[in-house]
Amino acid sequence: MSKTNINENIVESLIGKTTEKKRSKIPARLDFIQSATGLTLSLFIMFHIIFESSILLGKESMYMLTKFFEGAYIIEGGSPLFIVILALVVTIIFVAHSLLAMRKFPSSYREYSRFRTHAKLMNHTDTNLWFMQVITGVMIFFLGAVHLYTVMTQPENIGPYASSDRIYSDGMWILYLMLLVTVVTHTGVGIYRLIMKWGWFDGENPKKNRIKIQKIITAVTAFYLFIGLLSLVSYMKIGHEHQDNYGERYHLSGSMEVK
Repeated sequence: MSKTNINENIVESLIGKTTEKKRSKIPARLDFIQSATGLTLSLFIMFHIIFESSILLGKESMYMLTKFFEGAYIIEGGSPLFIVILALVVTIIFVAHSLLAMRKFPSSYREYSRFRTHAKLMNHTDTNLWFMQVITGVMIFFLGAVHLYTVMTQPENIGPYASSDRIYSDGMWILYLMLLVTVVTHTGVGIYRLIMKWGWFDGENPKKNRIKIQKIITAVTAFYLFIGLLSLVSYMKIGHEHQDNYGERYHLSGSMEVK
């Protein structure tokens, strides 16, 4: 990139207009990237919770799914490296989305106070949902960082017994409970706001369709909270039963493989 182009980009980012006095396209591009990374993370979360709920089908089902993500179909026995790579990719998208979202957060108490006053006067549902996203987003930034760090540094400790020991005996259930509630709420609100922002499914009657979308997303959010909580309880039950054998790994029937 030439020096001239760099200077033009700097001017555009500072004043919101190009050197030709045209409206800057940078905010729109950043909004698009924020939406794209948010949608990617939302889809990941939805599949992640479903995969975690495999424990509800039994320890063997959860074990086999873990081995699948470890690349057991490529490398004999699998390797935790595949988990690390996946967690690293998710972390990069997670950080990028967080940084892009933070640019819209109130940067001072005065801005926050002004927003709250505006929100109370309007009592607008979508405005209140945005504020809910801000709160849950801040919580997820810290809670999610701990979870991702744990996955990347201890990828070998994922499995029916290993995960249950971490959740129950190591007391991580508190963090996972808070993370589950905040991330599912944030995802549900985020998908709804994406649909509204980009006009997906507006159809011939946007107002009527908006009400339908609200009901569908509320039902889906409740479903994910339900199976997430049910899975967490299942892991805690297994962890409680396994606490006297803490550190022992799950043995697949008829195999020497452990996890």
